[in-house]
Amino acid sequence: MEGGIPLFKVRGIQIRMHITFPLILVWGAIQFGVLARRGLAGALFGVIVTGLLFVIVVLHELGHSVVAQSYGVQVRQILLLPIGGVAQLGKIPEKPSQELAIAIAGPLVNFALAAILAIVGLAAGLDMSLRGLASVLSQLGSANFSAVFRYVFVSNLFLGLFNLLPAFPMDGGRVLRALLASRMDYARATALAVTIGQGLAWLMGLWGFLGGGFFLVLVAIFVYTGAGQEGRMVMVRSVLGELKVGQAYSRQAKSLTPHSTLREAVELTLSSFQSDFPVCEESRVVGLLTHSQLVEALSRGGPEQTVASSMRTNISPLSPGDSLVLAQNRLIEERLDALPVEEAGRFVGLVTSRDIGEVFQLA
Repeated sequence: MEGGIPLFKVRGIQIRMHITFPLILVWGAIQFGVLARRGLAGALFGVIVTGLLFVIVVLHELGHSVVAQSYGVQVRQILLLPIGGVAQLGKIPEKPSQELAIAIAGPLVNFALAAILAIVGLAAGLDMSLRGLASVLSQLGSANFSAVFRYVFVSNLFLGLFNLLPAFPMDGGRVLRALLASRMDYARATALAVTIGQGLAWLMGLWGFLGGGFFLVLVAIFVYTGAGQEGRMVMVRSVLGELKVGQAYSRQAKSLTPHSTLREAVELTLSSFQSDFPVCEESRVVGLLTHSQLVEALSRGGPEQTVASSMRTNISPLSPGDSLVLAQNRLIEERLDALPVEEAGRFVGLVTSRDIGEVFQLA
């Protein structure tokens, strides 16, 4: 998911804003200006606090990212969506202490911010007691410093505490797994953490349903689904285990040359039902022509174009000795359906998502 508008970089991490992100600012204006009947002042309050909360979200995700980088984990980007921020990390370390540090870093940023904001608030003469903070509800939509400051303070604290819920995909789910994995097998720890998280989701959903809390029901569905996805992902890694690319790749895969035409690619697709084609020069992989690139190139310039004009060149082939887990992760990260396989610098086949799926079912 590389889409989004680049904003800035921190420690080499690209911060991007999804094209739909401005919708949350519009929602903030409507929520406090129209629904809360605060008019223009309320709409301004909504835009300001929503923008500030997403600054906090970026800091939260940077907390995860910086600690992950210290353990050698690649951080591809932080993407801002209307529902929040996502730090797109490489593979999270299975070493419990490292996963614990990465997971807890985000909420710790929120708590550190809460301490700083509390000091600033007291210095500014604001009432930062529980009674004073409770008054934030009566000030919603008031475009003044006191209302904005206390709303952001309470929301930041809530974000940190909410993320500590012991359920995937929240940080608390990873903290729980890390603690369990220090005493048991990683896959078993994940299964137990998933069960606890989904049980919590059921309780949240029931509470929301009985109390008319529609938002809580949505959160429960989000938690239940996220926990299930994490469990399936770890189960796949556990089942694939020590299996290698050499046990799964297609040895009869066809290849093209950079001078082949798109017409030849279409003919091969129709005759072999292969949709992605390694591009080779003297048996060495120099690129990959994906199905989507083929269709786009055909619509743009016709079938007589050469493959070289449309192929993807930033492809690093797999080797038969690579693990299937590595192959699966690369297919996901690079948003591909297939990757070429080379042995001793020569193209020998193609491994696809379907190949991995079939091996998984058999295993």
